[in-house]
Parts: sequence; structure tokens; C-alpha cells
Amino acid sequence: MNVLNKLPVWLPAIILMIVIFAFSSISSDSMPSFDWADFIVKKGGHALGYGLLALAYLYALKLSPTKLKVAWILALLYAISDELHQTFVPGRQGSLIDVIIDSTGAAIALKILDIRLKLSEKAKIGN
Repeated sequence: MNVLNKLPVWLPAIILMIVIFAFSSISSDSMPSFDWADFIVKKGGHALGYGLLALAYLYALKLSPTKLKVAWILALLYAISDELHQTFVPGRQGSLIDVIIDSTGAAIALKILDIRLKLSEKAKIGN
């Protein structure tokens, strides 16, 4: 199959990777502060962003339940590369905690989808 034929299914993942890369490229002095909610907003953003990225990877992998681990590993690898990238951004540093938050967000999103797909399949069998 031609690479260009595969591009549309990978486009959501590519767009999310670009967005994550762009946010990671912001220097620490240019980062917004959310006052008392700063930690929650930023770490919640990590979990949400990587949850969406994992789902986008799974979409590109044809939503196959057998590919859940592959989608999670891809999200984990991107999280690691993103934290490495941040070590080159002024005032930023890589964080193992962020990788854990990112991969946990990816795992939660994939598990929710897995449960939903299984419930949907049970409903089809029951009808």
C-alpha cells in the first residue's frame, strides 16, 4: 500500500504530535500561569493530550483491540521523546513524572475505549 494512502488515518496522530511538540517548545518564561490551578491544568493537559494521542494511534491501527498495547507503547515513546526535546528548550527540563502522567493518561483513555468496545460488542450479541 502506498504511504500516501495511509496518511489520512495517521493525520490525527500527526496533528496531535505537532501540537504537543509546539507546547513543549515554549520556554518556561513564556508559559502561562494558572495561579492556584497551575499544577492541575498543566498535568491534566498532559494526561488528556496523551490520552487523545493514544486514541489517535489506535485509530490509525484500525481500532483493533489487539493493538491497544502498540498504541500505548507509541504514546509512551512519544512522551519520552517529548521530555528529551524539552531539555533543549530554555528554562525547561525533562521529567520522568511527566512521562508517567502521559503514559497513564494514554492507558486510561485506551482502557475506557476498550471497555466501551466490549460493552458495544456484548450489546450486539444480546440483540
